[in-house]
Amino acid sequence: MTTHQGMRRIQAIDVHAAGEPGRVLIGSHLHVKGATMAERLHYCEKHLDGLRRLLLREPRGYPALCGVLVLPPADPTADFGLVVMEQGGFRPMSGSNLICAVTALVETGEVPVTSPVTELTVDTAVGLVRVHVEVEGGRATRVTFTNVPAFAVALDHVLELPEYGRVPVDIVFGGQFYVQARAADLGVTLDPSAAKEIVRAGAVLRTAAQQQFPVSHPLNPGIDQVALAMIHGPSPTPGASGRNAVVLPNGTVDLADPSTWTGTLDRSPCGTGTCGRMAALHARGRLPLNTPFVHESILGTAFTGSLLNTSTVGDHEAVLPTISGRGWITAFSQLVLDESDPFPYGYTLGDLWGSERTAPAHGPAERETER
Repeated sequence: MTTHQGMRRIQAIDVHAAGEPGRVLIGSHLHVKGATMAERLHYCEKHLDGLRRLLLREPRGYPALCGVLVLPPADPTADFGLVVMEQGGFRPMSGSNLICAVTALVETGEVPVTSPVTELTVDTAVGLVRVHVEVEGGRATRVTFTNVPAFAVALDHVLELPEYGRVPVDIVFGGQFYVQARAADLGVTLDPSAAKEIVRAGAVLRTAAQQQFPVSHPLNPGIDQVALAMIHGPSPTPGASGRNAVVLPNGTVDLADPSTWTGTLDRSPCGTGTCGRMAALHARGRLPLNTPFVHESILGTAFTGSLLNTSTVGDHEAVLPTISGRGWITAFSQLVLDESDPFPYGYTLGDLWGSERTAPAHGPAERETER
């Protein structure tokens, strides 16, 4: 391929984990500074938001797309470091995105691979994550990771939601902070046909939690916001422990303006959200250790979780969760940015995206991103 001066190319591997698409960037350590993964996460938040938007927004991305920066580990005992990119910002950990990254690295030989099992350690901003990969014919047929400790911050805390009224929620940490509520309490059904109603309720739920319930991780106070909302309930599928829908932000939500109550559904069963859900169930005495928890997505795909042990995180009683699932490579991409491109940070448009009311990043064509 011939390129002209002023053209930048970004190599990416596109993967989906149980339906959730993730764009994996390898070698991006050339852009990221920091002595720890927490410092690197902060560096990304401060300096690389333009890259995140370039990769995830149109015309190169779309509202459901996430991404992963694969970095050298800050901890020398780890095999690689991980920073997650979502539509709402950079995140310290994500189960589906970790599965995407591990699948990409194993199946392209970017990490040493042994069959039938490859063991890896991943360095994240919230701690080390141990990964057990079942390998067959060079393919990662199953990825199981032991996550950082998960814990419940509050159970059945009542939030005041416009239109939905007083709703009991759990505030949990499973690698990110989540607000989790029962579908029945929000008047929605966990069916693909109800997608618009689910994202509407989830957008309100997340924003209300951010405004009414401050959080801070005891060991990493920079992680200080309820990042995502999970709506959960029973599953119609025999053998499944439950079904859930996690709502990803795709714009700014104003609780006084119902037209902004938008979002995008996580296509996967959500790894870190499932860890938080299991922590809440264990705190209620409803999920013993070493008991399979099969959590289903809105698509009917599933991750299987379990709790290995108990521990503490600060003043919180915590559990050590595992999640097991699979990813599939869908494309090898060479993304291009021409210096004359009018959309160096991508763009959003109101037919698919929510409104953007955040301060624009610096760039010659940023005025084009809010239409």
